[in-house]
Amino acid sequence: MSSISHVFVVCAEAGRLAELVSGAAGLGKDVHVVFVGCEEQGREAFAYGARVLHILPPREGVIFEEYAPSVAAVVTGAGTGTLVLLPADRRGKAMAAKIGAAMGAPVVNEVTAVAGEEGLEARHTVYGGLAEAVERSTEDALVVTVAQGVFEAVSAPVEGEVREEIFVPPVKAIRLVESRPRTGDVADIAAASRVIGVGRGFARREDLVPVQELAAAIGAEIGCSRPIAESEQWMGRDRYVGISGVTLTGNVYLALGISGQIQHMAGVRDVKTIVAVNKDKNAPVFTCADYGLVGDVNKVVPALVRLLGS
Repeated sequence: MSSISHVFVVCAEAGRLAELVSGAAGLGKDVHVVFVGCEEQGREAFAYGARVLHILPPREGVIFEEYAPSVAAVVTGAGTGTLVLLPADRRGKAMAAKIGAAMGAPVVNEVTAVAGEEGLEARHTVYGGLAEAVERSTEDALVVTVAQGVFEAVSAPVEGEVREEIFVPPVKAIRLVESRPRTGDVADIAAASRVIGVGRGFARREDLVPVQELAAAIGAEIGCSRPIAESEQWMGRDRYVGISGVTLTGNVYLALGISGQIQHMAGVRDVKTIVAVNKDKNAPVFTCADYGLVGDVNKVVPALVRLLGS
């Protein structure tokens, strides 16, 4: 018998509701969503199995993390065996920490699986992806952040109840000085069936043009290793594949010029087929790949584009 009696999904982006609510519905029957935003967007949760939608209407000058006392007040009243799920992005982790502190509950980040057979427990990678650990809570509640792609979005429409909750102000508020719209494209590579990953085998940003042509030819999204997103800043962080980035579960991952460090490969371990191209025959990526080609990506990729276009 599962120890999970109540599952709460806490979110500020409607785009993450599908997978998180679907995952919650597979863990417990009593699925609640605490949504910071308008009711119209939050109602999307009912399409994936949410039973109760708790709405916290947005307040001017109040950032997402400052709703933590309000969320904690909602969750605390549920009773024992309570699991709280949040997305494992920066805002989700910050919110998880605040909720955990307010509730006196343990917090586990970047979880890859959750269970309740022997108490509330969460599985996550440790030692840079070299091993997995299972954290078991001795408290009545557990707060976890879930990496993108861990749960699959499954439609399970239900008739749900909407409750508008009261805002509980934080003891010490964070003042919002300025907000700016996000620039550049926004990708959801976790939902893609095919993903091409690029790494430091590409010396210049201009060298990625053939990769874009290849992606268009095979119907793939483009992802990258951490240095490409954070050091070179050629792509947004939402395209970074790895243990602290996006987890992929699609059909094909084509790793181009990626060495294959464990932190990166942990993000593609659930992909059905991994294909690697690297000029270093001893690159670690070949130990994980189903198919490998030793070669210069700057020659291999244009050749593939020509072959597919012929």
